[in-house]
Amino acid sequence: MDKGTVPTRFAPERFTAFTDAVVAIAMTLLILPLLESVTDAAERGIRTADFLHETSGQLVSFILSFVLIATFWMEHHQMYRRVAAITPALLWINIGWLLTIVWLPVPTAMLGQLPTDAVQATVYIGTLILTQIATLTAKLYLLRHRDLADIPAEALRRGCAGDIAAVILFLVALILAAWVHPIGYLALLLLVLVGPLERGLLRLRR
Repeated sequence: MDKGTVPTRFAPERFTAFTDAVVAIAMTLLILPLLESVTDAAERGIRTADFLHETSGQLVSFILSFVLIATFWMEHHQMYRRVAAITPALLWINIGWLLTIVWLPVPTAMLGQLPTDAVQATVYIGTLILTQIATLTAKLYLLRHRDLADIPAEALRRGCAGDIAAVILFLVALILAAWVHPIGYLALLLLVLVGPLERGLLRLRR
């Protein structure tokens, strides 16, 4: 075969190590606004109980984003441990995925410190939607390139259905959080319905 026709592929070890490092840094950055708030509270002589009350929004946004990033990473790790080679296209799909992960600490800080409005909800939940779409794109790519991983096609299809279900629920949560203010970010609890919606999508496909 002509050398020029051989597709470029990369070993997955460095790719996964790099991804794990970037995700770990992003998760660590989530705590920085709270550390700054501790310093500010100390300078003002605020008691611990008052500090926790003042920063309750930051605490909630930190925990929420930490859990979401951890969930995204666990799914990513579960999939890529069975990927044998990385193509340039798959690499760039994951660079896009990492971009959304690295950006998430910014809207998280907005969520904890700024008044809730439609733009803030769009930026925060919109970032989560982009992360989920990047995850879905990677699975669709692996479905079309079966030689890259030993993941059964049916497992990838189930994963795609789950990603589509999550995107749908994120979109509904975005509408509720942006324009139904008493509900706000509690709308993200809709994600508990991912499983039932995924099963419904699979039944429709069949």
